[in-house]
Amino acid sequence: QVQLVESGGGLVQPGGSLRLSCAASGSDFSTDTMGWYRQAPGKSRDMVAVITSGGKAIYTDSVKGRFTISRDNTKNTVSLQMNSLKPIDTAVYYCSTKRRFEVEPYYWGQGTQVTVSS
Repeated sequence: QVQLVESGGGLVQPGGSLRLSCAASGSDFSTDTMGWYRQAPGKSRDMVAVITSGGKAIYTDSVKGRFTISRDNTKNTVSLQMNSLKPIDTAVYYCSTKRRFEVEPYYWGQGTQVTVSS
């Protein structure tokens, strides 16, 4: 049984920061690619950042320079440090796990709400 549990979401003012965390269990965490996706109301779920088992990170253009994804393979956790937050970052953020050489994640967390508003 794979479980991905997100935490750290909340309400923050524009320009503020949040750190999201995802605790994984029941998966091949150390060899999987982990990711953060987000979905705003009425919008599709889009990739924010992914990180391979070796630590290579890829970001969507809109968050480059503001967000940092990291992982701790000893704790089976992946984090997303979000700085300089903007209202357009408001969304439900989902943690995902993906097999190497596969296109789509095979499991998703329940999501955590991030709201950026004054």
